[in-house]
Amino acid sequence: MIANKVALVTGGSRGIGRAICLKLAEAGYTVIICSRTADPNNLEKGAYEVKNTIEAAGGSALICRADISLENERQALYDFVDKECGRLDLLVNNAGIEPKQGTALDMPPEVIEQVFDTNLKGPYFLTQHFGKRMIEWKESGAIENGCIITITSVQAGMAARSGVAYKMGKAALSMAMQCFATQLGEYGIPVFEIRPGVYPTDMCLPHAENVEKTYFPKFLMKRWGNCDEIGDLCVYMGSGKMDYATGQIIEISGGWTVPRL
Repeated sequence: MIANKVALVTGGSRGIGRAICLKLAEAGYTVIICSRTADPNNLEKGAYEVKNTIEAAGGSALICRADISLENERQALYDFVDKECGRLDLLVNNAGIEPKQGTALDMPPEVIEQVFDTNLKGPYFLTQHFGKRMIEWKESGAIENGCIITITSVQAGMAARSGVAYKMGKAALSMAMQCFATQLGEYGIPVFEIRPGVYPTDMCLPHAENVEKTYFPKFLMKRWGNCDEIGDLCVYMGSGKMDYATGQIIEISGGWTVPRL
């Protein structure tokens, strides 16, 4: 069993997930980088770049290639954590997709299924599995506490004509995490939700011009988010200093949704 704390970050190969991995490693965690596209032949970007960056800074990282939308690959991930680490102190559900979706009136069933499989069912079943295991590990003394963080989106609470499957999936995931918080609180395991706004990731950058023109005027802080800000928040949530705030939704969007006159 690994002696120091272990964190699993899904979608840890790029963007927000990459920043979370680097910050957790800096804080002393052994980080499991979960990515469906992990390629050992690609050292310039992706999971192996993140691992090498962590190790070059003196940290510890492992890679598990898994597509969390698939039940058999989720099972392989569970087995990997048990075999390689023997514990999990922090789960960060970060992986998500946002394909072209159409509007509410013309959304095809296959798009909803694709988005829900990754953005809702994947993190739901990971939380279900590792929530149970954290209870066991805590009761056996393998871990001191345990913590689950789920990255949703500010879009979980914002309606629009397009992107409906993504918004529905994130909204449903938000409620799922509230439900997990009510049950895991009995065991002293906090569950948090982080709702990012717009960040310079592969998902947002293709729309950079429209984001800056349309959305920046609505922000209180007139800038893109910094992925490190979410990484720092995950470190603090995992530290135990926020446990009494379990079940809370922390929006980190530059004040996008603040009601104002």
